[in-house]
Amino acid sequence: MQGSPHIAIAILNYNGRKHLEHYLPSVVQTNYPNYSIWVIDNASTDDSIAFVQANYPQINITKNPVNGGFAEGYNMGLAHIDAPYVLLLNSDVAVDPCFLQPLVDTLESHPEMAMVQPKILADLQRTQFEYAGAGGGAMDALGYPFCRGRLFDTAEADAGQYNSEASIFWASGAAVLVRKKIYDELGGLYAYFFMHNEEIDLCWRALNKGYTIGYNGQSVVYHLGGGSLAKESPRKTYFNFRNNLVMVCRNMPLSRLIFVLPMRAGLDGVAFLQMLATGKLENATSIPKAWFSFLKWMVTPSAQKWPGNRKAFNGPGRFNGSIVWQYFVRGKKSTADFFE
Repeated sequence: MQGSPHIAIAILNYNGRKHLEHYLPSVVQTNYPNYSIWVIDNASTDDSIAFVQANYPQINITKNPVNGGFAEGYNMGLAHIDAPYVLLLNSDVAVDPCFLQPLVDTLESHPEMAMVQPKILADLQRTQFEYAGAGGGAMDALGYPFCRGRLFDTAEADAGQYNSEASIFWASGAAVLVRKKIYDELGGLYAYFFMHNEEIDLCWRALNKGYTIGYNGQSVVYHLGGGSLAKESPRKTYFNFRNNLVMVCRNMPLSRLIFVLPMRAGLDGVAFLQMLATGKLENATSIPKAWFSFLKWMVTPSAQKWPGNRKAFNGPGRFNGSIVWQYFVRGKKSTADFFE
């Protein structure tokens, strides 16, 4: 098809031979006329790159000198890729053959849009939304991210409720089509995060610069999830709590932040006690460790710490309330209660 912009599909890999073996077949069958596939290797020690070279000679490979996690791993890899659009795609994602064209159409139709996410369903239960992204990302008044179609551990069944296009607050890094020019303008992902919340931070920075974030439910992918860290991993708990605090401080208007941080301290304290009460000692201790690291980050000078542009905290995908209160106290389990 003449005139179709080139798409670089970038898959970050770290010791992911089993995921590449299982999920690459769907990616190479993508039905789009102008794309390339890149595997960005994060200093793997397994035979994953040898596997790709032997079985998929058409795939480009770029090797990072160290494991930079999701954030710096993509930054290092994308520095070698020249394309108007880049699709960040987890190595444990299967794609529908026609998933790419709707995403391209959305970005081509909206020049102010920085990136767009497909519908993300669970690979092992394809009638359900998947935890990491679901029907597009949202944000509550205290800076807690959630998704249309998924609240905390409750995922909705896909009944077509999020099939249309929409403006959202954040797009999942599991599968997102990004304008490379804007990615570079924003300075890429914030390397300090290593993993978790980095794509939300990128989206928030884009919003603060006046760009929009999109979702197109006509594009569908299937995510396994938990490929880097298991759901109950204390390390995952640590990164989620630490990075969310850092992200909120980097992007939320200061006039709100002075009220939000004390409330977050109280809620995180409740989460700590709840984990202790249920016998999750290692997960519980990850919370004060996260706060200690956050406070250390606050007082450590860094040229990249503050991105600037803290605009009004509103817009599409913004819930003007507490998702913690709605879910745990009022028993609201569906995002249909918040997004009509």
